[in-house]
Amino acid sequence: MLRARIKEIASARVRYGYRRIGVLLRREGFKVNDKRVYRLYALEGLSLRAKLPPRRRAATPRSQRFIPDAVNQVWSMDFMHDRLADNRPHRLLTVVDIYSRECVALEVAPRFCSDDVVSVLQRACRDRGAPKILRCDRHRIRRQAA
Repeated sequence: MLRARIKEIASARVRYGYRRIGVLLRREGFKVNDKRVYRLYALEGLSLRAKLPPRRRAATPRSQRFIPDAVNQVWSMDFMHDRLADNRPHRLLTVVDIYSRECVALEVAPRFCSDDVVSVLQRACRDRGAPKILRCDRHRIRRQAA
């Protein structure tokens, strides 16, 4: 009888946990403590998640990735890092043309600040012309119409 009542309350009040159900049972006249309610609650498989999942960005349908059909339409940019034998770090900035798989720029330095990245990209754009799209790890940068 007690198990059936716990199931009824849990189905009617989905967000209630075993403690809250125990309070309702005691109000109805059942002589139960929280440990007994918890044991029966768990036997019925009525576990309640302690926290709500974190909110995520609204799901948007993925757009088709732009496939280049000529040189200088899409460049991809990424960093690589490693350590030398004497434990000094060094980083590589690589910029690759997606269509031709040609390395547009390859720069090596112990570290890169934003000004360094901008100067490498400006130099590559001056030598080869600016791409329509520049892909980074998780971001895509489109060229603004001038």
